[in-house]
Amino acid sequence: MLTNRTAWLLLIVLSALLGVLLLWPLLSVVSGGFYVEGRWTLTYVKDVFRNPIYAEGLVNSLGLALGATVGAALLAVPLAWLSYRYSFKGQKALNALLLVPLVLPPFVGAIGLTQFLGPYGALNALMGWGPIDWLGESRVFGVIILQALAFYPILYLNVAAAFANIDPAMHEAAHNLGANGWQTFRRITLPLVTPGLFAGGTLVFIACFTELGTPLMMGYTRCVAVQIYDEFKEMSGSPFPYALVTVVLCFSVAMYAVGHFIFGGRAYALQSKAAPLYQQKKVGPLGNLLIVLPFLGVVILALLPHAGVVLTSLSVPGSWYKTVLPEAWTLSHYSEALGHDMTLNAIKNSLLFSSMAVLFNMVVGVGVAWVVVRSRLRLKGVLDALAMIPLAVPGLVMAFGFVSVSGFLATGPWGKAHPQWAALLDIRVNPTLFLVVAYAIRRLPYMVRAAVAGLQQTSVTLEEAALNLGASPFCALRRVTLPLIAANIIAGALMVFSFSMLEVSDSVMLAQKVEYYPITKTIFELFQLMGIGRFLAAALGVWAMVFLSVTLLGCSLLLGKKMGALFKA
Repeated sequence: MLTNRTAWLLLIVLSALLGVLLLWPLLSVVSGGFYVEGRWTLTYVKDVFRNPIYAEGLVNSLGLALGATVGAALLAVPLAWLSYRYSFKGQKALNALLLVPLVLPPFVGAIGLTQFLGPYGALNALMGWGPIDWLGESRVFGVIILQALAFYPILYLNVAAAFANIDPAMHEAAHNLGANGWQTFRRITLPLVTPGLFAGGTLVFIACFTELGTPLMMGYTRCVAVQIYDEFKEMSGSPFPYALVTVVLCFSVAMYAVGHFIFGGRAYALQSKAAPLYQQKKVGPLGNLLIVLPFLGVVILALLPHAGVVLTSLSVPGSWYKTVLPEAWTLSHYSEALGHDMTLNAIKNSLLFSSMAVLFNMVVGVGVAWVVVRSRLRLKGVLDALAMIPLAVPGLVMAFGFVSVSGFLATGPWGKAHPQWAALLDIRVNPTLFLVVAYAIRRLPYMVRAAVAGLQQTSVTLEEAALNLGASPFCALRRVTLPLIAANIIAGALMVFSFSMLEVSDSVMLAQKVEYYPITKTIFELFQLMGIGRFLAAALGVWAMVFLSVTLLGCSLLLGKKMGALFKA
């Protein structure tokens, strides 16, 4: 248990740190859109909605997010219910396979999906049809498909956790009162699961609304994320880009507030924490087959983009055209991808940026969790909420904010007074500092939630015994608490590291020089190259997929069923 003095000290220091690294960039964006030429104005924010191009981008992005969220829910909710309701053979393996989309960013999956569903892709070749573009003329359907397949695991984990926390006594009471299965589901189960559904749905909606990589790779430019990216490339003193980013931020925060504070406030309000576990129904061979089939169907759909990436990386250029599979194979793309000048440097950069982000989050995340779980301060909820804000803030908004802060520090009064620091603080010269901070802040919730789960499972009496024997709070933390929650910290660190390695929005926007490109920016740039660029990008994507698969497997082994807590709003 923390003493009040230590708890207050940690609360103040951590809040100040997050205020500088998180709130300052966001306030820079907002002030850039509202505060123009020395006065506050709504003119430019209103002009965002008046501008037909921006207005169309917002509407299209909302449509993309809604379509992808509905698609993800149609995939996730039935499977979560089947996994909760029945006990069947292969359940653990299938649940693990459902998380496959997390091992590859959806923008890399675009490489594979176009090979299957493009006008001269494998599906048309298999069916003998003409050049039908199943992804849509504008590729909007392709973006929705990729996002739904990429983000449904987040919904699945939230909904499955919500099902698992329902008190079985509720169902028994409903049956005793004469309710049939459908009535019980509609009147009891669904209302109790709704908070988890909206919590996961909110995260999926925000991610799809602001996701940059997939529309870029699919060539769909009429959405707000790509518009912000285009404005960023031609960034000038105009307040319009800031106003556009401010509108996106407001949309995202509003969605998060609706999902978290309105629906999340009722989460599992009727359950008993001491309730017994739900007794799943066992099924026979036929029932087992009928349950396994939808799981396999979703897994196969989820694997399609990944399979396309693998096949592209193995195909000889020009050999996969109007055919079901490549007609010629090669392994040379893998060695060429690792041997390419851009690739080797990118791997080194990603390892450096991600490792530094992990170190930062291990210190800050454990500190936040320690205050939240072990202190009695009334304001500890503020610190917890502050650490969770990155879940509601899109990566491209944070990146835009860091660019604004960098400009102020490097070219403003502080930069002129300290020119020796200007290079380090100027993203155009060296983005290392801001990439590390961006990676760390964006993934901080994972570390906080993992550490909070570990502390909640560890008895405080052990720390109290250490304090009674004369140990300082930090000595008790180092000698007693940290060893006991080491598995949670390692799992959180693995999540931070792996998702930082494959961060898209911050990487694409902040890394402006080739020598500082991380892996994701390199994949994007290779994809743009003529000739074998697409194949090298696919090969590098496969390397990234293998790496993240191993990482997620390690997290799953360390956290088990509690892994879903990392993806909760």
